Amino acid sequence: MIKCKKGELIGIFVFLFFVTASIFVPSTTYATDDGKNLYEGRCLLCHGPLGDGKGLVKVLPHFYKFGKLYTTKPRDFTQKPRDFTNAVFKFRTTPSGCLPTDSDLAELIKNGIPKAYMPPNGDLNQSEISSIIKYIKTFSKIWEENPNDASCAPIAINKPDYVGTLESAAKGKQIWVKMKCADCHGEQGRGDGPKSGDIIDDWGNPILPFDFTSCAAKMTFKPESGYRAFSTGLSGSGMPSYSDSLSEEERWHLVSYTLMLMGKI
Repeated sequence: MIKCKKGELIGIFVFLFFVTASIFVPSTTYATDDGKNLYEGRCLLCHGPLGDGKGLVKVLPHFYKFGKLYTTKPRDFTQKPRDFTNAVFKFRTTPSGCLPTDSDLAELIKNGIPKAYMPPNGDLNQSEISSIIKYIKTFSKIWEENPNDASCAPIAINKPDYVGTLESAAKGKQIWVKMKCADCHGEQGRGDGPKSGDIIDDWGNPILPFDFTSCAAKMTFKPESGYRAFSTGLSGSGMPSYSDSLSEEERWHLVSYTLMLMGKI
């Protein structure tokens, strides 16, 4: 049986810390529909007053793995709070190189990213969430200078019935080998491949590949979430999009194999 790793327990405690911190922000912060005030009450602690990801979250401890010092903090301690000044977002429904939609951002704000210590804000109404999104966009000129065009339409996600079957997972394993996924994620998907200690993100920070044998990924590893990651890529992280290199069917088979690595088949 696959069990949560010790890092998961640390993640739970820190996640609860941030949720508690947000609860004790004066209620007058939430009484306004002003995006700046809402951001300062809900987001500034981690993302910072300038939206550059340099909030007080930096007080968390450093972490060593594979002989390297990792100074950024969520679940596996290889990520830092999102830097809104460059408008680079991992979790989107849009193709690689595109900005997320407002719906993408609203989902993240409302539901949070538990495995990255991003707490949910389900008590906010749609107008309040929209005002936060509007304010977040003020941190980068990219939203005005290079907005999404027709080529950035969200990627459709329709899970086939064969996803999660042994037959599909067997095909996915062949694709895993073909795409050399083990170079980063390791032969058993533990995030310990031969290149895993050399990966850096777009900001020059060391970053570890996802360990599929751990508990759920940051956005939970539902088949649809896996397919979205393989299709859009995780911008800034080194994880590429496979939309141009793999067919939809191949991407779904790859999802099946990663579900097997996670012990879900």
